[in-house]
Amino acid sequence: MLRFFRATSVLLLLWSPLTGFCETATGSADNVGTAVPSGRPVAHEATLARSLYAHGDLLWSANRRLTPQALKLIDIIRTGESLGLQPEDYGTTQMSVSEQPLMSGSATDAQWRDFDYVLSVAAVRFLTHLHYGRIDPSAAGFELPARPADLDVPAAVSGLAKASDVGAAVAAVEPRFYHYTLLKGALAHYRALAAQPELTRLPAPGRKAPHPGDPYAGVPPLRKLLLAVGDLLPGERPAGADAAEPRLDPYLVIALKRFQQRHGLQQDGALGALTFAALTTPMTQRVRQIELTLERWRWLPALDTPPIIVNIPQFQLFAFRTTADRVADIEQMPVIVGKSYPRTQTPVFVGALKYVIFRPFWDIPHQITVHEMLPQWRAHPDYLTRNHFEIVRGEEVVADQALTPAALADLASGKLRLRQRPGDDNALGPIKFVFPNAHDVYLHGTPVHQLFAQSRRAFSHGCIRVADPVALAAYVLRNTPGDWNAQKITAAMQASQSLRVNLSQPIKVMILYGTVLATEAGPVYFFDDLYGNDRRLARLLWPITRT
Repeated sequence: MLRFFRATSVLLLLWSPLTGFCETATGSADNVGTAVPSGRPVAHEATLARSLYAHGDLLWSANRRLTPQALKLIDIIRTGESLGLQPEDYGTTQMSVSEQPLMSGSATDAQWRDFDYVLSVAAVRFLTHLHYGRIDPSAAGFELPARPADLDVPAAVSGLAKASDVGAAVAAVEPRFYHYTLLKGALAHYRALAAQPELTRLPAPGRKAPHPGDPYAGVPPLRKLLLAVGDLLPGERPAGADAAEPRLDPYLVIALKRFQQRHGLQQDGALGALTFAALTTPMTQRVRQIELTLERWRWLPALDTPPIIVNIPQFQLFAFRTTADRVADIEQMPVIVGKSYPRTQTPVFVGALKYVIFRPFWDIPHQITVHEMLPQWRAHPDYLTRNHFEIVRGEEVVADQALTPAALADLASGKLRLRQRPGDDNALGPIKFVFPNAHDVYLHGTPVHQLFAQSRRAFSHGCIRVADPVALAAYVLRNTPGDWNAQKITAAMQASQSLRVNLSQPIKVMILYGTVLATEAGPVYFFDDLYGNDRRLARLLWPITRT
């Protein structure tokens, strides 16, 4: 992680108590920035900070006093963890009270000039991180479009130095998403829970998982934990309901099911291995998940049109009716995403949905043909016929569909390819939603509806299967001529011929990855790090101290 505060004594201010700073330098800032810390800011930060001194005035002190804005900014930086940032990234770890000439009133004008510049650099970095995030998403393997330069950082810092409400000025550069704000509130709550590490220390349930009504020695601490995280509601369990032997009573089972729902687990009210692992996950790890998800929120630009968003670890699709991220304006449905193997993971990227195909052919990707279809065909000569596959060259069906060494070789080399004809067993189901991309990933239906009953829905080769294709089609085609109501959509899905319908306007599709969701109703949902992207991002943000 970039750091730029090191050994300059003027930097000690930012971490130390601020009482006693009543004498500050006067004069110009003509030589501001001459004492660049040994850890130095990156070039663009130094350039942006120096641009603030074009007129020579100091920003953060006057008449040998720190301005109220400087004091407030320093306080906000020191408490940056409340925003999901790390104060040490802005110089706090190198600061010490004992070496502060500013505290004693012995600081020279040069030291105050240096202080002013360093605080400006800190402000530049802090506001930049708060608005755009700390790292480039591509470094974490996320193919997101470059953020527009929608924040004038020098103007924001200059405004901060004059602001009547510094806190409000800082908040103004944060993402404007409502669920980002909700997640910040969840961060404060889970930091408080993390200060009680004993909460997640439950006794192991033994070889047999306790089910509803079974005894469990850890009932008292389990009840305390579920109360703390909001799954067991105060007053929900009547006084005097304790049995002589602690058991998973009906009230505790209801709370356990709420906990399981929030963590994407099977809601059986039992203390199985996955549920016990989630219950005993340290709250510090939950804090980490929230910090990582806040970072990802900062990568996203403000919405200019209502998008479709898929959150991979949540196995959920969100179709926005407006650009506000409010649940009342969002249609949701379960999805199936790619398996966790590297070759089959659903990628994180943004595309534009341009058309839908009713009764689609499934053009089988070459890798699937080579690794899955050809071995099956070799073992079972009727495999293609039985599954309604056909060999094609371009768009033409090859006349000879026989199992021959030449056909196998041409399919393996890519000269020929396989596709599956439309039908009830077609892997894409009755409809395909196309947003052209280099990954050949799209949204589609499926003939295997029973998989949506699973809590962990990572079964595909990378494409995204939707639970309710009729509802998604109605949403996607709502502004396209043709009166695409549910009845007409269903008829097109059952027709004998394929049909392509171009959208009047493309719809942005955002395939994203976040392992926490704070909801408007209150509960905070946590999801497994399905592809290890949280671990990857954590290593980038905290390469030494917090991996």
